[in-house]
Amino acid sequence: MRRPSPGGGLAAAALFSALAGAAQLPASQDELTPVVNPPAKSLEIDWPALRIGIAEYAEGPTGVTVFHFPRRALAVVDVRGGGPGTVNTDYLRLGYETPELDAVVFSGGSWYGLESTTAVATALKDDGIRNGNWDNIALSVGAIVYDLGGRRFNEIQPDKRLAQAAYRGARPGIFPLGAHGAGRNVRTGSLLGCNAYSGQGGAFRQVGELKLAAFAVVNALGVVTTRDGRVAACYPDAGWPRELRASELVSRHADAAAQDAGRRNTTISLVVTNRKLKFAELQRLAVQVHTSMGRAIQPFATEFDGDVLYAVSTGELEQNPEDSIATVDLGVLASEVMWDAVLSSVPEQPSVPKRSGAAPRGDVVRSYAGDYVFSPFVTISVSANGDLLFAQATGQRNAHAIGRERAVELQALSARDFTVPGRYPLVLTFDGTGTLTVNPGPWQQVGRRQ
Repeated sequence: MRRPSPGGGLAAAALFSALAGAAQLPASQDELTPVVNPPAKSLEIDWPALRIGIAEYAEGPTGVTVFHFPRRALAVVDVRGGGPGTVNTDYLRLGYETPELDAVVFSGGSWYGLESTTAVATALKDDGIRNGNWDNIALSVGAIVYDLGGRRFNEIQPDKRLAQAAYRGARPGIFPLGAHGAGRNVRTGSLLGCNAYSGQGGAFRQVGELKLAAFAVVNALGVVTTRDGRVAACYPDAGWPRELRASELVSRHADAAAQDAGRRNTTISLVVTNRKLKFAELQRLAVQVHTSMGRAIQPFATEFDGDVLYAVSTGELEQNPEDSIATVDLGVLASEVMWDAVLSSVPEQPSVPKRSGAAPRGDVVRSYAGDYVFSPFVTISVSANGDLLFAQATGQRNAHAIGRERAVELQALSARDFTVPGRYPLVLTFDGTGTLTVNPGPWQQVGRRQ
């Protein structure tokens, strides 16, 4: 099991605030500025036929990931689970052998994020790459993940500007890993009570001239599972084994499932090969790889997952009858690459840092009191009682473990940092000028005192 590192959350906060200017109160959609291809740990591949761009609204946080195929490619789709959200999947099922695909678009925002897919098609036309002729119309396909609701305090969603910024920022050979792009605000394991932070992952393998790449935005209801059967990331309940195995955790499902009611999850993925394949061969590759993902994510393709996999052939490598890698073996190899991609999606898990320094007292404590507005839906009211601080959600929604029913005591970690003890890390940081940051770092939410 991946363990949180002490102090990791606050260290990440400084980085993300510096990179994305995320310390600003969320504005309206029209006032947001896309953050395009921010510095990140990345997968690097040598493949000019595939260009990748990401763009994010740090204020959400939420984002878009665009895979652009400049020479067009052949594509198929395989849909699993009970809650998919897609664009143009029916066309990919018709069996045409002509390479027509321009782009695959992954987006946050649930069904609101489907605008991202059509926006990329419009950008291809506006930039003169495609036009209105029937044989030259842009074909972009895409899928969405659910990143709204209780996991953040606002309803900012990817829109046309964000998607087109990601498309126009696309570049060959670089795929950011972790909490970036469409994986900017995703989770895993809520069905089993883990509620681990997740992201987007990618992997690449080349055998001779054959190239294979796999990409996944992992927002699964189940848990990411390593090859030796361990749970890759989880916030365990008290009394659980130190080294969690997926089989043991799934067996606890009847008890663990009741701990979280937020069941809106999806894993969207893409496998790309340079081998020229027929439609039927590419479709079987998609089915085989998608089925194999049940090893890496347990359970997989549930009623509340909207899992979608696209398979793409760039057609650069002609099939050779003497090739040692048959089509079925290609599926086996691609399935292993996809497992690597899923594993690489797991970011460092935030934790509550150890206490450092003396707790604030008197006037300092009272200076933090006030109503901090995060969005039209979430306000946190902070009050002082002597040297103690209390917080209560007073808007339409709870603020994680800070509920609307009653005020909870904030326990000091430092002069400005506080926590609400519990199973899932919750850190509140006051900057002294009227800004409150909840869970500083990649997934932070920022409110301003009224």
